[in-house]
Amino acid sequence: MDLDRYLKRQKSVIDRFLSSYIVSKKKDRHCPAILCEAMEYALMAGGKRVRPILAIAGYEAAGGTSRTIIPVAASLELIHTYSLIHDDLPAMDNDDFRRNKPTTHKVFGEGIAILAGDALLTDAFHIIAGVKADPQALLRVISELSYGAGPGGMVGGQTVDLIMEGTRAGRKDLLYIHTHKTGALIRASLRVGGIMAGCSPARLAALTAYGEKVGLAFQVVDDILDVTGSAEEMGKSPGADDARGKNTYPSTFGLKRSQRIAEKLIRESLESIRRFGTRAGPLAAIARYIISRRN
Repeated sequence: MDLDRYLKRQKSVIDRFLSSYIVSKKKDRHCPAILCEAMEYALMAGGKRVRPILAIAGYEAAGGTSRTIIPVAASLELIHTYSLIHDDLPAMDNDDFRRNKPTTHKVFGEGIAILAGDALLTDAFHIIAGVKADPQALLRVISELSYGAGPGGMVGGQTVDLIMEGTRAGRKDLLYIHTHKTGALIRASLRVGGIMAGCSPARLAALTAYGEKVGLAFQVVDDILDVTGSAEEMGKSPGADDARGKNTYPSTFGLKRSQRIAEKLIRESLESIRRFGTRAGPLAAIARYIISRRN
């Protein structure tokens, strides 16, 4: 399949929804203008919309055909953007740039940046609650996303990553950090797609396995790119993670073994979605793209 065309088409769909969402915020007289501006600055900064696209691709693989997946998928980008705003803060990663632009707190100040992240996270669930779909499915989606983004998922992973900076993490701790900080929301994205499509438990398990493998592979490859000097898309200087004392796969396993680990994860992710046949074409292409990334 033409992956580039597929990604551009789905990104365009998500971007249109997000643009309309921002317009609605600006029209809301209860939302302070500076807050809307900060939310827009971070949300519309040019991300690839990986998580929403994975949710859509999972939905399609499971047989979903309704456009009700679009607002649910877009909510994932609000959650992801909130996490980036907070990760960039001085108390966390202390980054000055994100996607070659000054980070939100550098433009609006730390207080407004924190509140913009809070607003995006909260509004993600407001969007889902307003979708005209099976209420039970929406409840399951809210449960999946709140867990994947919360203390048992992304926030938990970020916590361990933060407290272990400057110390050498063991393999178990490193796996925890990566599968939770990055992998948990990617896993949830695939499960959300399956839930919205009303797929069987067996098919949901297959999407879950794919999400777990791809989510970990995505972070391992990011670690590799940080070392090899191809980290432009992350908006940071090559070697930035090492300079901060971050625990990464290359720092623990070395570059060559990290690459082999990522390749194995991608092979396993492809095996997990074989049951979907041609419907999983976009998911398979995305997995292959992850391992071939150079930036």
